Amino acid sequence: MDGTNDSGIRDHGPFGRALFDDPSARKLSRVGVVDIGSNSVRLVVFDGAARSPAYFYNEKIMCGLGAGMTVTGRLNPQGRQRALAALKRFQYLARGMDLPPLTAVATAAVRDAEDGPDFCHRVLRDCGLPIHVIDGEEEARLSAQGVLLGWPGAYGLICDIGGSSMELAEINQGKVGKCVTSPLGPLKLKDVAGGAKGRKARIKQVVEDLQARMGPQSNRLFLVGGSWRAVARIDMERRGYPLHVLHEYRMSTKSVRETARFIAASDPEELRSRCGLSAARMALVPYAIEVLKRLVQVFRPKDIAISSYGIREGLLYEQMPQRLRDRDPLIEACLFAEAKDARLPGFGRDLYDFILPLFRGANPARLRLVQAACLLHDVSWRAHPDYRAETCFDNATRANLGGLKHSERVFLGLALLHRYRNKRSGTRFETMIGLVDARQVREAEILGKAMRFGAMLWMSEGKHIGELDWRPKKKVLSLRLTEGAWPLYGEVAEARLMSLAASLEGTVDVKLA
Repeated sequence: MDGTNDSGIRDHGPFGRALFDDPSARKLSRVGVVDIGSNSVRLVVFDGAARSPAYFYNEKIMCGLGAGMTVTGRLNPQGRQRALAALKRFQYLARGMDLPPLTAVATAAVRDAEDGPDFCHRVLRDCGLPIHVIDGEEEARLSAQGVLLGWPGAYGLICDIGGSSMELAEINQGKVGKCVTSPLGPLKLKDVAGGAKGRKARIKQVVEDLQARMGPQSNRLFLVGGSWRAVARIDMERRGYPLHVLHEYRMSTKSVRETARFIAASDPEELRSRCGLSAARMALVPYAIEVLKRLVQVFRPKDIAISSYGIREGLLYEQMPQRLRDRDPLIEACLFAEAKDARLPGFGRDLYDFILPLFRGANPARLRLVQAACLLHDVSWRAHPDYRAETCFDNATRANLGGLKHSERVFLGLALLHRYRNKRSGTRFETMIGLVDARQVREAEILGKAMRFGAMLWMSEGKHIGELDWRPKKKVLSLRLTEGAWPLYGEVAEARLMSLAASLEGTVDVKLA
């Protein structure tokens, strides 16, 4: 998608321009992407950290362009009208937000329909919006790149299900491998002859053919697409899962089977209401779960992860220079948040260096969370003091942060909660704490209290605070303050240091450096 045209001018794909000309870019200029799928039409406006973009605006219209296409070969007439109205609205919104030209991408329904070219012409004429129609393999590749936006270096099999098609792509060490497409979208499965028996045979045949084309794929299975997210939301409901964040939610092959039985035994309308799903989406769930059952039976993945990132994020990833792709999306998002919202941007790095001796021997994954916590430690200062701890926990567990498992979200949330509050009991988050073990809870408390103390030694960026050290064998927490920082060690700071020592089950030794 990014090459040189016949005139020797660099072609930047559907965007028509370079989003990330500066390899050191940290901030993403606001950019809008329209995804015209077989079931829905969506506008997403990205903003924020270039490597970990936030969703400035996100709107979806369930149009059902691909409904009935198996029989008619043409786009659903009502779906066309709804999609055209949605695209007109999106163009007006883009102008109101002063966005650069929207990038619109269409997938299976538009590319397969007899009247797909006519629809694209009508949209261009009425909305002034050119549509890039991509083939199934390109759709698979972009979806895989969307997953890589959130999971750098991920490996496994990407499965993106839309209304009229399902794509597979393999990823390994941050690279996209084989890509294939299939007609296993729920809208097409509704029209398969022979009812449930005919549908089951069709799914079996296509999935086995996909396995023959893709080869063994026993690593992680990443699920992309609204129907998969709906299945995951139902799985959460069945399990009573406390954290309703779909991105990075994990399922097992056993849970897929149990959720399939749960769906079959439930009243669809009641289940839809409990899970907050639209009627149009819920109508496709029974077909999607049939496909998923066969997928996990044939490919036997070691585990299953839900990805909220797909084609739209893949388009952004496509434009990134490799140096930007190689950055950690979590740390980039936290750096951006600190620069935008902290009272003293840059102090997070000094705080990290100051408390790091408490975490000697920690593995890189844990140190990454320590760094993220230090960068975020002050971004919620505008919240009311009575609710600041809860706001921090909410931000960490529910915010759009890439590259975080659910247990890591809770760990980060607990650390930031303890940045503002000594005790965690009595909060509304106690059910979520069960997602981490007792050792992780204690480590998060120590991290939070270390930040709570370190924040009292607030100095200009780069100024030497002093040194904090922990000797676990002797159970001694020592503090050496510089002469410039000594006046900052008042009564409140001393109380916070003692609280940190109590969590470490140690004694305190304070001296002037």
